Amino acid sequence: MSPRNHYERTPFGHEMLRHFSFPPDYRNLNHGSFGASPIAIRRKVNELREECETNPCPFIKYRFPKVLDESRAAMSGWLRVPESTIVFVPNASTGVDTILRNMVWSDDGKDEILQLDVIYGACRNMATNVCEASNGRVRTRQIGLTHPVEDSEMVSAYREAIKTSRREGFRPRIAIFDTIASNPGIRLPFEELTALCRAEGVLSLIDAAHGVGQIDLYLSSLDPDFFVSNCHKWLFAPRGCAVLYVPERNQAMIRSTLPTSHGFKARSQGEGSGSTSNGTVGPGKTDFVSNFEFVGTTDNFAYLAVPEALKWREEVCGGETAIRHYCMDLSRKGGQRVADILGTRILDNTAHTLTNCCMVNILLPIRKPTSGEDSLVKGLDGSPTTVTEWMQQTMIQSYRTFMPVFPFQGSWWVRLSAQIYLEASDFEWAGWTLKELCEKIQE
Repeated sequence: MSPRNHYERTPFGHEMLRHFSFPPDYRNLNHGSFGASPIAIRRKVNELREECETNPCPFIKYRFPKVLDESRAAMSGWLRVPESTIVFVPNASTGVDTILRNMVWSDDGKDEILQLDVIYGACRNMATNVCEASNGRVRTRQIGLTHPVEDSEMVSAYREAIKTSRREGFRPRIAIFDTIASNPGIRLPFEELTALCRAEGVLSLIDAAHGVGQIDLYLSSLDPDFFVSNCHKWLFAPRGCAVLYVPERNQAMIRSTLPTSHGFKARSQGEGSGSTSNGTVGPGKTDFVSNFEFVGTTDNFAYLAVPEALKWREEVCGGETAIRHYCMDLSRKGGQRVADILGTRILDNTAHTLTNCCMVNILLPIRKPTSGEDSLVKGLDGSPTTVTEWMQQTMIQSYRTFMPVFPFQGSWWVRLSAQIYLEASDFEWAGWTLKELCEKIQE
């Protein structure tokens, strides 16, 4: 990568917008879904992409692995774990699926995958598909709760699920849970859940899709069995880039990437040779690192953005503590203001741990659906559509914004994301926009 420029500190709020590519009339209140990468970080990545185009084969075979190692080193230092435990995948879903596909299930049909009711939909589908493909060797056990709940209640429910599984003759093998769930966007007691799994002999798989860049994460002390987090959401790397952490004690379990590629070694091959006939995998590396270094030809230059993203966050924003303080404060105060405008409430518990993040969920003043999870209304083109789709499409077409609307526990909610380029006025605007939308949908 070319010599890095020194970045100048920029105040949080609308002055930060000059670093991003949003048009003046668009309000990005949904950073949590797909992220947004600053122009400077994307420029650095594009420099490498252009360098590759001048010498594709030498770059892909020899230059890319070296720059990838620099990115792995930066990420491992940020998470405070050995570099040998860090690899990159395109997104958190790929990471979760990779772990589940590498699990070897017992033949007696007693293995179980534990999951909360607020598990990300794609991860729920992965677990279901793994169960189908296992021909009855594994099943899922969902832990249902009425939200909001206190952290202690959620941990107790997980503990009871483990006991119930064993009491019924099953074997809880692995538990999937989030750092911060998606819909609703609430912070979970993942630290306590990880410790519980360790004490109970259950593997912990943390889906931290919203973790890196949003909350403190020290994996050396957390010590999960598996952990994956997007870097293209809250860390500002371009899409798609996610870090996959597997401690050395569990790396032998991860036999293959998705798809299986050049780094795979049959069991007959020796440990640690770390090389293949096409020269794309570096010698001397562990099998785990070698496996993920080259997974087919794809545009994975976003993996190389981590060092620049960390530098940008430090120099432009003043570091992680400053970013978290601003965004969490804006999320809580802004979310409460939206709730006041709507005459409703935010989703939180008495200890306010659910909102200890940069996303907030506000109840919408819409009549509860009479049947199912999402009622039908007349769409913008006159055809039937759901309340969720009508509101989201109308936001895009008429208000130049997007805010995730979702049915949850018999009501409709909206999730807003606080970010360094937003201010209290954006949440004020969101509140009145949502109020107008809810009044229209009630008609």
